[in-house]
Amino acid sequence: MSIDLLKRCPLFAGLKDEDLKRVRAIATLRQVGKREILFSEGEEAKGFYVILSGKVKLYKISPEGKEQILHVVSAPDAFAEAALFLEGTYPAFAEPLSDCQLLYIPKRDFIQLIERNPQLSINMIVSLSHYLRRFASLIEELSLKEVSSRIAKYLLDLSMKLSKEGKDPKEVELDLSKTQLASKLGTISETLSRTLAKMKAKGIIDVKKNKILILNREALEELSSGLKI
Repeated sequence: MSIDLLKRCPLFAGLKDEDLKRVRAIATLRQVGKREILFSEGEEAKGFYVILSGKVKLYKISPEGKEQILHVVSAPDAFAEAALFLEGTYPAFAEPLSDCQLLYIPKRDFIQLIERNPQLSINMIVSLSHYLRRFASLIEELSLKEVSSRIAKYLLDLSMKLSKEGKDPKEVELDLSKTQLASKLGTISETLSRTLAKMKAKGIIDVKKNKILILNREALEELSSGLKI
């Protein structure tokens, strides 16, 4: 594998080619199948991953067995790098949502690289800051916002991503099954389906299987800001 794929990962942005080659030298290429558990909560953190293709969900399980998806990671991002500094254990579960190609980077070798590379240290700080902001947002949404507000924000985020890629931002394709999406949004499938149906009845969206057509962006933004449906 060339270092060009590593260059796409934000964690390695700004690194010189020789430093990228050092990262590649300590990394192992792994092919993993859908639903193959990569690591479990509480397991010793011996390394982290960079996604080259596919998607991975990071989630926790409550004592009652309820799953809460924390984040869905896709290429070219890294995940579990924060665990390298968290008492040596992974704080959540990681499971592929599809067949994935990953780079596994061992903890000991990577920390040695950090000690020798100031830019990599800065990138780690930025990466951990993004995680902090993401989870602060998740806590706010789950504790303060209605399900309709969470769904609206999720759809707007997908729409914004399409816009940045030069695609039509009005038609978004769900990147999770409805069961997985409900888990991510802190609700259940039935409530998710009912809420989508209400939004459709109000003329805000149209639903076609796993695709959502945004009909009224202004109304969707109002829902996202906390207005009740």
